[in-house]
Amino acid sequence: MKSILTDRQLAITIDRLSHQLIENHLNFSDTVLIGLQPRGIYLSDRIHRNLQTLLPGVQIPYGRLDITFYRDDYKSGKGLQAPDETDIEFSLENKKVVLIDDVLYTGRTIRSAMDAMLDFGRPAAVELLVLIDRRFSRELPIQPDYTGRTIDAIITERVKVLWKERDGKDEVVLIA
Repeated sequence: MKSILTDRQLAITIDRLSHQLIENHLNFSDTVLIGLQPRGIYLSDRIHRNLQTLLPGVQIPYGRLDITFYRDDYKSGKGLQAPDETDIEFSLENKKVVLIDDVLYTGRTIRSAMDAMLDFGRPAAVELLVLIDRRFSRELPIQPDYTGRTIDAIITERVKVLWKERDGKDEVVLIA
């Protein structure tokens, strides 16, 4: 097991990603943030909280999206998949949507998220923010607009993002 980001590096990376969002969206008047269930919400919660601190008084619409039933492997025989909660209390119609997930691997999760997102309106634009981009593992032509760290990992290696809220500590590790 090799550490990719320590807890301190993770905090700095989240702060940098938040500032990049502010650079590109200024006052967030037409921008919404959507965290992808289940593990992307830990990153999106922190990004949203950080933005609220950096931009006091600015209301940034934030939701959580479950993609369980939109996945192309939903009926693949992996057993019954329990869906997570979708919590989007606003329309995405003509909004700039920033999808947030922890690890971009094959691109299939993001494809599913784009399908699911259309149930809430047709956005004007969609951007992707990921903590970790495994750039040489893509199966679909999907690339992030905002990246915390890009890593090159072989197919047998796994990237695991540990979150204090769920795993008791913050760290990103590469498991052989």
